[in-house]
Amino acid sequence: MITFLLRRTGLAVVILVIVAILLFLMMHMIPGDPTVVALGPRSTPEMREAFRQMMGLDRPFIEQLGLFLARLAHGDLGQDVWSRRPVLTMILEVLPYTATLALASFLWAVTLGVLLGCIAVVHHGKWGDWLIGLVSIAFVAVPSFVVALYSLLVFAVWLNWLPAIGAGEPGDLAAQLRSLILPSFAIGLGWVGYVSRLIRAAMIEAMGEDYVRTLRAYGVAERRITYRYALKQALLAVLPVIAIGFGGLLTGSVFAEIVFTRPGLGKMTYDAVMSRNFPVVMGTVLVTSGLYVACMIIADAVTAVLDPRVRSTL
Repeated sequence: MITFLLRRTGLAVVILVIVAILLFLMMHMIPGDPTVVALGPRSTPEMREAFRQMMGLDRPFIEQLGLFLARLAHGDLGQDVWSRRPVLTMILEVLPYTATLALASFLWAVTLGVLLGCIAVVHHGKWGDWLIGLVSIAFVAVPSFVVALYSLLVFAVWLNWLPAIGAGEPGDLAAQLRSLILPSFAIGLGWVGYVSRLIRAAMIEAMGEDYVRTLRAYGVAERRITYRYALKQALLAVLPVIAIGFGGLLTGSVFAEIVFTRPGLGKMTYDAVMSRNFPVVMGTVLVTSGLYVACMIIADAVTAVLDPRVRSTL
């Protein structure tokens, strides 16, 4: 198990280094002078040259890349161009908002998706199965930003049931929960369809295994077979995909945070791109990539712990 985790961690480090290098290259390929964006069009050539020296932009490209990777190795993501604050500090301030939104979306989407998948298996081949399949495909087909816009229009503007923008007042738990409903619904709805279809397919496959036929031969109740044995095997099979879904919710929260004006990594990345604040862009993308890779490692570790067949292959 330790060897397995070390291999996964080493692979994650390699992936993040590649992402950092590609991101650094992309930032330098964007046309325009970043000093003009940072200092404004009225800045003098002397001011721009001083800014280049302060940011290290006057050094050769390879040297800039080496310094960038060396800072990353020490946990330094650079400084905000405008406020001169450490990027890592700024990210840590808004990360709880994104994590809370992703976790809320993940919990309700997975719970409802598993429930719909189980109901579809119980009614396999009947009208209930077809109806759930139709609804699931509809959930998957609708883009999250469309769900966000229409849910905002209906529940916040027309009905005035829920707040339209913000994340709630600090310390007011009820307001924060109410502000969380629409964004989590917008980005989690599509994953309800994904999870329900995955659970249905995995459970149907599990119901055809030899051990299920043996349980039926011993007179075990069908409901017990479905929810205790087949569902457990199905969850183990789709756990990596569900982990990818959680990582996707972290990265896909940008639309919800923009539409609902919520603080978070997505909103910070969008604002940084619009203002060409390169250190913040690179910092948020790297942190998001790291969280995504961490979700995959955790999913692999949990699967290895719960499934003896996976442990035997380590």
